[in-house]
Amino acid sequence: MTDNAEQSGAFSKTFTVMPDDIDGLGHVNNVVYLKWLDATVWAHTRHVGLGEGRCRALNRGMAAIRHEIDYLTAAYLGDEVTVTNWVAANDGKLRATRCFRIVRPADGRMLLRATSHYVCTNLTTGRPARMPSEFTTGYASVNVGHTDEKGE
Repeated sequence: MTDNAEQSGAFSKTFTVMPDDIDGLGHVNNVVYLKWLDATVWAHTRHVGLGEGRCRALNRGMAAIRHEIDYLTAAYLGDEVTVTNWVAANDGKLRATRCFRIVRPADGRMLLRATSHYVCTNLTTGRPARMPSEFTTGYASVNVGHTDEKGE
């Protein structure tokens, strides 16, 4: 990733590929990448003070409504990967968009890039609901520079 990503409010979490992450073809299964994205979102959410308890107290949560994932190259058993995410857009009302990059630090290769779209929901009804001000602040959008498929 570029230094710009690290300086602009992006949040990263590191994972090590474990035996259960590997599919029958010897590389990380596509579902595992999605699990890593989700785990990074939750780590970031907790980091900004909007963990599960706070969301329940506010009766609001951000529900994923669409994922766009580009798988660029594979990860293998024992690889360390870094998932970086940032809020690319937040309308302060209902919708927010996060972008992701998964990079293998050992060789700097970008393995995946993704964009996920979210809508704020009322946790009781499951229906869209206006974001509380804490979501607007905690999920403020940041400007992250472009990286190519090698993560450069």
